[in-house]
Amino acid sequence: MTGPTTPETRLWTPAGFQEDEWTHAESADALSGNGRFILPLQVFLNLDPEVRRSAKERLGVLLQPGDQLEKIADLLDQLSLVALAFPAFSDGRSFSKGELLRGRYHFEGAVRATGQVLVDQLPHMLRLGFDEFEISNPVLLKRLEEGRIGGLGLYYQPAAVPEPKGPKYSWRRVRSG
Repeated sequence: MTGPTTPETRLWTPAGFQEDEWTHAESADALSGNGRFILPLQVFLNLDPEVRRSAKERLGVLLQPGDQLEKIADLLDQLSLVALAFPAFSDGRSFSKGELLRGRYHFEGAVRATGQVLVDQLPHMLRLGFDEFEISNPVLLKRLEEGRIGGLGLYYQPAAVPEPKGPKYSWRRVRSG
């Protein structure tokens, strides 16, 4: 008898499935090796400022829903990636952080969703500025393999990723792509 299997996690971007260059690490010791590492917030904050600056291209941070985005707001220029955790489908705080990273803080690095990324959430995450997704949901994996992103064709509100305006009404947006 075998135990429950952990679902496969694959990295998806709007360009399709990609090899993941990043590794989740629990301590700063990982930086002594080669590679790109996503560190928990407190580990990132505890790094020497010079280490953060010199390791920017291989340094990312993972924010849990309860972590305050403001703690890294002045350090975003020292990051290539911000990963936002979605540990449960019912916790949407990371949606707000994604929008704030793009809209308020103008973060130009990668914004990655980790954890419970579900079928109906992906189109909204794309509109908020997320551009990388760690996908383990089998239904979403299958749909993305088939090239189906889903979502609605019209939007009534602007977002971090602007949509073309629809005909006749300035507030109606038409999904691009």
